[in-house]
Amino acid sequence: MRISDRYIGRQVLFGTLFAVLVLSLVLVLGNLFKQIRPLLVDGQAPLWLVLRFMFNALLVSLMFSVPWGFLSAVLLTFGRMSSAQEITGFRVAGVSLTRLVLPVIVLAAAFSGLGLWLNIQVVPRAKASVQEVVYNQVKRDPRALLSPGISNANFKNVKIFIEGQEGGSLVGLHLYKVDPKAEADLSNIDGIRPKAAIHAGKFVLVANDDVNKELRLKLYQADILVRREKEQEKPEGTAAADLPEDKSPPEIVTEMFYSAEVEPYKLPYGDVLFQKTKSSAMTNAQIREFLARRTDLPEEFRIPYQVEMVQRYSFSMACLAFAFVGIPLGMQSRRKESSRGLMMSLVVAGAYFLFSVLADQSGSVAKATAVLWAPNAACVLLGLWLFKRTKFK
Repeated sequence: MRISDRYIGRQVLFGTLFAVLVLSLVLVLGNLFKQIRPLLVDGQAPLWLVLRFMFNALLVSLMFSVPWGFLSAVLLTFGRMSSAQEITGFRVAGVSLTRLVLPVIVLAAAFSGLGLWLNIQVVPRAKASVQEVVYNQVKRDPRALLSPGISNANFKNVKIFIEGQEGGSLVGLHLYKVDPKAEADLSNIDGIRPKAAIHAGKFVLVANDDVNKELRLKLYQADILVRREKEQEKPEGTAAADLPEDKSPPEIVTEMFYSAEVEPYKLPYGDVLFQKTKSSAMTNAQIREFLARRTDLPEEFRIPYQVEMVQRYSFSMACLAFAFVGIPLGMQSRRKESSRGLMMSLVVAGAYFLFSVLADQSGSVAKATAVLWAPNAACVLLGLWLFKRTKFK
């Protein structure tokens, strides 16, 4: 191993570790306040639950922070070496650019292997554990679901929003009861509209029924809207079987009520909250077993699980792709400030991970595969072209 290999490899390695540490802390704090704040702060969860959540959230953040941190380290290292004319010095000493960047490629391959293990095994289990932490807190105290300022869809077929809190009462309740089957059909406007809506000026939690798994509320100044199908009128003495079949859509009737007090209003949370099967919280082996067992699952519901597996393999190659594009971009930087390298890493990494959003909208596994692997291919081809230009300067 040459001195140049140890010199460059050490800078990229320690730069990556420092960047991963900083980025992971930022992402963990973001997840902490976004996902679990109402449960841990308002619900007063125990300290061990907070620490468990933070540890698993840290593991989840590694799938993004490792490639992003590696890209930042590569850009900053080669940008500084380029500004200090160190690359020119190595070339004068007889070290070619191809040989000079070899330790970075080796590190990129090692980090890609680490990313493959993280994405397939560690991150899914950590996501499942994060969900379990939240669910355990809700099981311990379901009242934590009633947090002001947060739109909550964790109740059974109910979506709620609470404006604020005054003393022991919560104010500004907005509750919408939906039909999950009809809501999935966006072409049906009646399915999109709520079956019932309640707006209460104030309410208090009366009791938590552990047996029936429901919260019992007392509402004040409640406006209630109910939508139902109008019953078909029939002449007296006519049986329902004698009526001609009506294939037209049923007429929807809207009824509105006002009540100064409503007690008790039952808000079920049920076991459905704790039995959500998400592809992101399953390992590849678990996804394959799930799809093999659920042969009755329609194709449109199988696609997200298959795309999730493809995404993990493509994301694991991010470090290797970033090495190809990051080295020549860093060499072209002539400024000593590190702001340009950080901005370039932000742009490249943001554009790379944006393709995962596009893949979710592709509608098929083949299209999603092409979209997910496209940024890897683009980074390699662009990097080779830029490196060729840099090599002959």
